[in-house]
Amino acid sequence: MNERFLFLKNAAKKVVALLPFALTQNQRYDRDTALVLRKVCRPDSNCVDVGAHRGEILELMRRAAPRGHHFGFEPLPQLFARLRQRYGTVPSVHIFPYALAEEAGSASFNWVKTNPAYSGLRKRHYDRPNEEDETITVETRRLDDVLLSYGLPVHLLKIDVEGGELGVLRGATEVLRRHRPVVVFEFGLGGSDVYGSNPELLWEFFSALGYHISLMERFLAEEPPFTAEELSDQFHQRKNYYFIAYP
Repeated sequence: MNERFLFLKNAAKKVVALLPFALTQNQRYDRDTALVLRKVCRPDSNCVDVGAHRGEILELMRRAAPRGHHFGFEPLPQLFARLRQRYGTVPSVHIFPYALAEEAGSASFNWVKTNPAYSGLRKRHYDRPNEEDETITVETRRLDDVLLSYGLPVHLLKIDVEGGELGVLRGATEVLRRHRPVVVFEFGLGGSDVYGSNPELLWEFFSALGYHISLMERFLAEEPPFTAEELSDQFHQRKNYYFIAYP
């Protein structure tokens, strides 16, 4: 039953993606992400997808930068296997089974069987009752440790890990400092707060690196970035949960 539900859900998403307008906030974020990729990427840009899931955004990265190298991270074994099957013979795509974090090692991981997109290093708040989950063990890595060994510049980084975004960022400090990529990331109540994250900590992290924070639609329209107070309001009032950071 779960597999059939997920199949129908993904089929519906593909149909909706063909519509000329966005029906939900998630769909608006996906479309804004595609527009950001087109604006930021050159044909040879290199991109990173943290929380690659089924590869939807990873594929958009390939289209926006067909001559670049692209890195996908997905710790759920079933989804990782599908990504490896899809991209295993593509030399410019590198797929890893790691949960990116602030420290390398191994960790418990909450796999939400009925809604894999909710899976993460910690159990987040669910929007639906009766979700089925299971604890598995995954390898954790720092993005700095993985990427810097390739010696490639990074132009865009997308992070969607159900609340653990700040930990991923802290493990990618050197990548951000050296390469100054644009960062598209999730950050919202129900997920980020479970990890002890808040807008003040996020603001402090990015400000120390000389980054601005905004919404993708504001970035695309070249409108001013948020102040610390505006970011806090976006978070606590649940106005948005997907943001962009840029130098």
